Amino acid sequence: MKLGFIGCGNMANAIMGGVISSGLMTPDEIIGSDPLESGRNRASGEHGIHVTASNLEVVEKADTLLFAIKPQYYDGMLAEIRDAVRPDQLIISIAAGRTLDYLNQAFGDKPVKIVRLMPNTPAMVNAGMTAAAPNTNVTEEELARALEICASFGKVEVVPESLFDVVTGVSGSGPAYVFMFIEAMADAAVEGGMPRAQAYKFAAQTVLGSAKMVLETGKHPGELKDMVTSPAGTTIAAVRVLEEKGLRSAVIEGTRACTLRSAEMRKAK
Repeated sequence: MKLGFIGCGNMANAIMGGVISSGLMTPDEIIGSDPLESGRNRASGEHGIHVTASNLEVVEKADTLLFAIKPQYYDGMLAEIRDAVRPDQLIISIAAGRTLDYLNQAFGDKPVKIVRLMPNTPAMVNAGMTAAAPNTNVTEEELARALEICASFGKVEVVPESLFDVVTGVSGSGPAYVFMFIEAMADAAVEGGMPRAQAYKFAAQTVLGSAKMVLETGKHPGELKDMVTSPAGTTIAAVRVLEEKGLRSAVIEGTRACTLRSAEMRKAK
């Protein structure tokens, strides 16, 4: 097997879907373990991969291991598989707060190869934003392998692990802020008489298209805003009120609070 998942939850299924739909791997090249039969059935039914209840079977059969369980289960999982992990295997971890130092220490003297990821939920629709940080044992070729997996379900950038709390504030938790913005725009449209379902579609597509313009034109967001903002027009009237109500400051402070909370949670572990 090329790729083995320990954990078959939502994010694991999103990654499986991206890897398979991109043609990077076939279902026969993937194995996943989960203690719950429902988790195994979902991964097998949706993606056609091999499934098992045994984490050790995944470690035995896969070249690359992807840890996709909740952080609180890491201690038990690592104690179970520590001795079975081979020096040539690449480990990819997506748990929030479980640092490279924590993972290195968990394997003791064994020189393991680890890439830590911070993905986000848009990975479920192949539009994720993922940060990646390798430990010193990972070769350039192995890092490229991990990045190729990430690219199958969205965009990926190598980021110093010291910035992972910032990544959490911007992209890890960021979808929640965007969903709130979409909901607020839709509420305003409903107040104006638009049906709810249609309002969500107009608001969500506007956010999607605007984000696409930022990514594909390479223009500064402020420049793109100015392109829409005509003198004495409708957009500048809205922009004035949004500035007056503190939209920009609220987003900055909310993102900062998230970043600080991420650091607090990491240090508490």
